[in-house]
Amino acid sequence: MSSFAVSGARLGIVRPGGGGASARSGAERRSGVDLPSLLFRRKDSFSPGTVLNCAGAPGKVLVPGGGNDDILSSADPALDAPQQPEESKIHETKSVVEEEATSAAAEARAEVDAKDKPEPSKVVEGTGKTSTIGLTKGAKQTVVEEKPRVIPPPGDGQRIYQIDPMLEGFRNHLDYRYSEYKRMRAAIDEHEGGLDAFSRGYEKLGFTRSAEGITYREWAPGAHSAALVGDFNNWNPNADTMIRNEYGVWEIFLPNNADGSPAIPHGSRVKIRMDTPSGVKDSIPAWIKFSVQAPGEIPYNGIYYDPPEEEKYVFKHPQPKRPRSLRIYESHIGMSSPEPKINTYANFRDEVLPRIKRLGYNAVQIMAIQEHSYYASFGYHVTNFFAPSSRFGTPEDLKSLIDRAHELGLLVLMDIVHSHSSNNTLDGLNGFDGTDTHYFHGGPRGHHWMWDSRLFNYGSWEVLRFLLSNARWWLEEYKFDGFRFDGVTSMMYTHHGLQVAFTGNYGEYFGFATDVDAVVYLMLVNDLIHGLYPEAVAIGEDVSGMPTFCIPVQDGGVGFDYRLHMAVPDKWIELLKQSDESWKMGDIVHTLTNRRWLEKCVTYAESHDQALVGDKTIAFWLMDKDMYDFMALDRPSTPRIDRGIALHKMIRLVTMGLGGEGYLNFMGNEFGHPEWIDFPRGPQSLPNGSVIPGNNNSFDKCRRRFDLGDADYLRYRGMQEFDQAMQHLEEKYEFMTSEHQYVSRKHEEDKVIIFERGDLVFVFNFHWSNSYFDYRVGCLKPGKYKMVLDSDDGLFGGFSRLDHDAEYFTADWPHDSRPCSFSVYAPSRTAVVYALTED
Repeated sequence: MSSFAVSGARLGIVRPGGGGASARSGAERRSGVDLPSLLFRRKDSFSPGTVLNCAGAPGKVLVPGGGNDDILSSADPALDAPQQPEESKIHETKSVVEEEATSAAAEARAEVDAKDKPEPSKVVEGTGKTSTIGLTKGAKQTVVEEKPRVIPPPGDGQRIYQIDPMLEGFRNHLDYRYSEYKRMRAAIDEHEGGLDAFSRGYEKLGFTRSAEGITYREWAPGAHSAALVGDFNNWNPNADTMIRNEYGVWEIFLPNNADGSPAIPHGSRVKIRMDTPSGVKDSIPAWIKFSVQAPGEIPYNGIYYDPPEEEKYVFKHPQPKRPRSLRIYESHIGMSSPEPKINTYANFRDEVLPRIKRLGYNAVQIMAIQEHSYYASFGYHVTNFFAPSSRFGTPEDLKSLIDRAHELGLLVLMDIVHSHSSNNTLDGLNGFDGTDTHYFHGGPRGHHWMWDSRLFNYGSWEVLRFLLSNARWWLEEYKFDGFRFDGVTSMMYTHHGLQVAFTGNYGEYFGFATDVDAVVYLMLVNDLIHGLYPEAVAIGEDVSGMPTFCIPVQDGGVGFDYRLHMAVPDKWIELLKQSDESWKMGDIVHTLTNRRWLEKCVTYAESHDQALVGDKTIAFWLMDKDMYDFMALDRPSTPRIDRGIALHKMIRLVTMGLGGEGYLNFMGNEFGHPEWIDFPRGPQSLPNGSVIPGNNNSFDKCRRRFDLGDADYLRYRGMQEFDQAMQHLEEKYEFMTSEHQYVSRKHEEDKVIIFERGDLVFVFNFHWSNSYFDYRVGCLKPGKYKMVLDSDDGLFGGFSRLDHDAEYFTADWPHDSRPCSFSVYAPSRTAVVYALTED
């Protein structure tokens, strides 16, 4: 036997004829049906009259009491009842800062067909778990009692109509949606023992280990035969054949070796070989916990990952409480090094996490955690949903990173992808059992034409089990503190938000185009997250502005904590294509404050997509190629650099000040990172015969030059210092979540915006040349104000035109509809924040 090391695991390769202690004949295996406790309920447990929809065999109808050879559960709920279209007049959402007009009442609506749907039978049972906070190795372990984690029962779902009366015009659709959610909750409670048990599919499917041996189960209803193959049995498809039960689950039990060691050694490569309708294929198990790409090979291999107890990482630090306001530092592990290489979990833990903490952020959002064969997909074409990417290290390394973040008081959010899956048939779920409809919709509905990926069938019982268990796995096993759900707009509409301009008309949200199955899944997963992990955060990436998105599920909403305020970066791109002399102050304020009442938003000035090659970050829009020649302090600046640095700071501060209850920044953008992201790639041949040139698989542009932001001889340092001061200002005053917020001035001629948040007054002068002496600033509270942030400070690359020791006393002089006011000097292209002081 020869071996090679990959990401810390030692992987054995058994040569043909090699044998080994663990390679035994199939006759020595025993099926799970012989175990003392049966996993699956008998088929006579079906409810009378239930009709079963077989996901694995389209068109086949199974009758209660008959053989079901296609699904793990006794039924697939087939949540595909048609929805009728509903119409509404355009509705302008209310601002949290200033009143926005609402449009007229809704027009007449059509009835929604809410036909009855099948119920599944009970499959998996389980008991709740309590978690412990571990200590260092060898130390006494303290068990911490947790409060019972309970998923609350559904409410009546009616409060949404009190929050937004415009929804009354769409009551049929919304009540139908909520009835579907309640029906699914009831079915899961009845047949699975509740959402708690249902979401622990990883305890039954995939590889599980007991004192007696290893059980492997896989739901593959389309397969004709299956065998477990790998290093442990010399990849012999006849050695460990699997037995299929009536629900389409293939199963095998591998008893321990005579010496008590497991039949499959930790680190062994494994796959499932299946004879399928599309031929014989080897697939990575769908529930695999780790997979690697061997050097020089293209396909990935599943890894049986079960390290000995002494090698398992033990968490040492409790998870932080959820902060009132989120300041999120969005990161990608692989490109987080200044060096042109793929960075590691360990290096990110030691080098990047302390930087994030120092900069003043209180949460780190990590992209590309779920394994993805194509590195340049930014992690969004997931192939192995339960496996952390092996490019960056081992699962234990990732746990160590998360534990260190918790020690620093940082929340760790995962960018989770449940909106689609890679179309990779070698490494992923696509065509897993040889059919087109295993985990996904069949035909065009199952393919995302723009993303070139597969789309889940959220009406499938087993897809629900898979995705709900996946969300829980990352929270339970790795102690993530929440998720940013990617591509939620694509999930919620059958058109996926493509070539659709959302105008605010409520008929765009609640009609034929709405995928109610997907929305119900989102309600279920938010139930799960908030019930079992009350401190966890759920953020949804939705560009459509769907009403009720961030309203609790019990009240009739979808249940997210935050919506990504995606209109904001789009607005800044639109403005940056123009001269700032033409910017409209009212337009900026409207975009930043145009969000739904009682629905929180995470705002951001620019997205990670803008950092990719072919696009432009804000810094590049503002300064372009001058960044390469005029950022050194020992040489003269240029008007473009001066303008760019000033506006870069102002854009970020006004976005944080008005845009939402949370703020997000992609790593490196805080100091205006000058290089784009270009993943290593070779030439690509297109179907039309043309060739897109590659970059010789170079990592030179797939990194973050943190050294530029740290260099005290470069102007990037001032931009980084400003971002740090901005984060610490929010940490001190918590202005993003303050109850008092009011925009008092949007002056188009002066190019001035003034607003209040809490005890802070923000003054922005966007004028390119005019500075204003004795500029009157209205405010609510009388007293003495002092300057607490000045974008023109020399430390931040400004011109130091303001006296930071000055004090500003209010007068009983009403101004801009405010009862008090004070006078300031407002330099051009400068933002200043004033705080009410007690002394």
